[in-house]
Amino acid sequence: MKKIATLLFAFAGIGIATAQNNWSSDAAHSSVRFTITHMMIAKTAGQFNEYEVKVTSAKEDFSDAQVEMKIKTASINTGDENRDKHLQGADFFDAEKNPEITFKSSSFKKVKGNQYKVEGDLTMHGVTKKVTLDAVYGGTKKDPWGNTKAGFAIIGKINRSDFGMNYNADVEGGKILDNMVDIFCDLELTKAK
Repeated sequence: MKKIATLLFAFAGIGIATAQNNWSSDAAHSSVRFTITHMMIAKTAGQFNEYEVKVTSAKEDFSDAQVEMKIKTASINTGDENRDKHLQGADFFDAEKNPEITFKSSSFKKVKGNQYKVEGDLTMHGVTKKVTLDAVYGGTKKDPWGNTKAGFAIIGKINRSDFGMNYNADVEGGKILDNMVDIFCDLELTKAK
C-alpha cells in the first residue's frame, strides 16, 4: 500500500512540475517595431499594428519558454500611407499572398541574469529561415486587478533578402535601402487564469 501511495505522490509531483503556464500579449502595452537604413544615411521606422504572441512555460524564469508570434502583414504602419501600400505590395511583403509573418521558437535559453537567446523559425514572404534573437526579461508583477504580467524586450537583425525581399534602387554611392532590418519587440504578457 505504501508503495502505491509513494508512486501516486511521485506522479502527482511530475504533473505539478510540468504544468504549463500560458501567456498572451497585451496589445495596449506592447509593440512590434522595426527600422531600416534609408539612403545609407538615416533610419526609417515602422511597426505592425496587428499581432499576437503566445508563450508557454512551466518554469517561473521562462528558461523553458515556447514562443509563437503571428503578425498581420497588412497592418504595417510607417506613418506614410503611400509607403505602407508599397510595402504591402509585391515588391515587399505581398500581403495578399502572404497575410501573416510567423515565428515559432525552437529554444529559449538563459544566457545570464535576465538575458536570453531565442532561436526559431521565422516565416515571411513565403520563406522560412532560422533566426536567433536576444531577449531581456523585465520581470513579473501583479497589476491592480490581480492579473500576472511579465515583460520582455526582444531585439535582433534579419536580412530581408534572405526572405526574397530584394526590391531596391540605386542612389549615389550605393542603394536606397539596406538589406539589414533591426527588430524591436516590447512585450507585456498576461498570464492566463
